[in-house]
Amino acid sequence: MDSQDLQNQTLAEQLLELAMKSGAEAVEVFQSQSLSRPVFFEANRLKQLESAQAEGVALRLWRQGCPGLAVAYGPVEPQDLVTRALALSELNEPETIELAEASQVHYPDMGEAVSVEQLVDWGKQAIALVRDAYPDVLCEAEWECDAETTRLITSKGLDCGYTDTTLSASLSAEWVRGDDFLSIYDGQIQRDRLEPEALVEQILQRLRWATDNIQTVSGRIPILFTSKAADMLWGTVQEALNGKHVIEEASPWSNRLNEIVTSEALTLSQHPNRGPFSCPFDDEGTPTRPITFIDSGVLKLFYVDRTTGRALGSGTTGNGFRPGLGSYPTPGLFNLIVEAGAKRSPVAKSLDQLIASLDDGIIVDQMLGGGAGISGEFSINVDLGYRVKNGRILGRVKDTMVSGNVYTALKQLVELGGDGDWNGSCYTPSLIVDGLSVTGQG
Repeated sequence: MDSQDLQNQTLAEQLLELAMKSGAEAVEVFQSQSLSRPVFFEANRLKQLESAQAEGVALRLWRQGCPGLAVAYGPVEPQDLVTRALALSELNEPETIELAEASQVHYPDMGEAVSVEQLVDWGKQAIALVRDAYPDVLCEAEWECDAETTRLITSKGLDCGYTDTTLSASLSAEWVRGDDFLSIYDGQIQRDRLEPEALVEQILQRLRWATDNIQTVSGRIPILFTSKAADMLWGTVQEALNGKHVIEEASPWSNRLNEIVTSEALTLSQHPNRGPFSCPFDDEGTPTRPITFIDSGVLKLFYVDRTTGRALGSGTTGNGFRPGLGSYPTPGLFNLIVEAGAKRSPVAKSLDQLIASLDDGIIVDQMLGGGAGISGEFSINVDLGYRVKNGRILGRVKDTMVSGNVYTALKQLVELGGDGDWNGSCYTPSLIVDGLSVTGQG
C-alpha cells in the first residue's frame, strides 16, 4: 500500500469516526479513484498524450433517520465534509436506513496496465494498416488504459474494495469522394491486450461494403443490426427490467413475470466478472452475482437496489449503483449478456452467414439519434447502412430511416448471430428482426 492509499484509508476512517461522534447513527463512506492514460491520433498522426487522475469521496449519514449526503473531490478537510452532511440531513425527511451487513473483503485486482508506448505502437499500427489499403482515408483514434479503484466502508462493519483496469480503443476512418462523405468507426474493449488487426479488419470490411452507393428501399423488410448497432435495442430492455420503473408502473413488463416477453430464442443475463469489466459488489456493498433476467423469452426477474427491492418485496439483487458520487444508489445493470435461448439451434451463425441468409434487407451498422427509451418507439436515421439482396451486399444506402418498436422487433426475432462483442458493459451479437419500417429517398 503506497502513501496515497494510506492517506485515503485514513480519510475514510476519519470521516466515519467524526460522523458517529457528531450524532449520526449510521454512516457510509464511498471512495473512488481513477487513473486514465489516453493516446490521441488525428489526421493519421499522433496528436496528444494525456494522463488524467481523479479522486472523490462521498459521505452519507443518517441522524435521527434523516439522510445527508456530502461530496468532495481531491483533498478535503474531514470535519468540513461531516458538517455539510449533517446540515443537509436537517432538510430531509426520515427514511429506512439501508446498509449492507458487516463484511471485510478486498477483492483481487482485475486487469493489467500497459505502457503509453504500447498504446502509441498499437495506434500507429492500426492507422498504417488502414492506409495501406485506402491511402486517401483520414484516420482518428484513441487508445486508452483506465484503472478505477473503489472502496466502501460503513458504520455497520462493512469494508470492501477493488481495482479494475480496462483497455479500450476507438478508430474512425473518413473517406471523401467528391460530394460523398463517409465516416466509419468502431471500437474495442478488452483486458490486458488490445488487437489492432481485428479492429482494422472491421473498418476495412465496412469500407469495402461502402464502395458503391445504392438506391435504398421503403417498406417493411428484415433489418440486420450489427453487434455495434444492436446496443440500441438493449437500452430499452434494460429500462423495462428496472425495478424502479416497475414500481412507477412505467415498464410495460410490470405485471409480466413468468410470461414470454421476447422471442424464445433470447436469454438475457448479468455476469459481473465476465469480459473486460469486473464488479464484485455494487455501490451499496452488496456482492454482485450472475442473474438471468429473461430465460428463453420468459421474464424471470427485475433488477433492484436495496430501497427498490424492499418496496417490491424481493430484496436487493445487488444492483444498486450511483450515477455519480453526488447521487444516491439507484437500480443499474452491469455486464448485460445477450445470448441464445435454450430452444435455439446450438450452431450460431457468423455475421457473413447472417448476411447470406437475407433475401432482401438492410444492414444497420451506425445510426444517428438517441435510443428508444422505455416506450420502445423509435425512429432513427441510418448513418451507415447497407442494402442486401439475395444474400449479397450491393452497397451503401443513404438518406434512410428505420422506425418501429423495440418490443415488437424482439418478439419477431429472425436470427441471433454468434459474433458477440462488447459495447461498453453490454455483450451482444448481431441479429435480424422483422416488424420494422424502412423509409428511403431515391
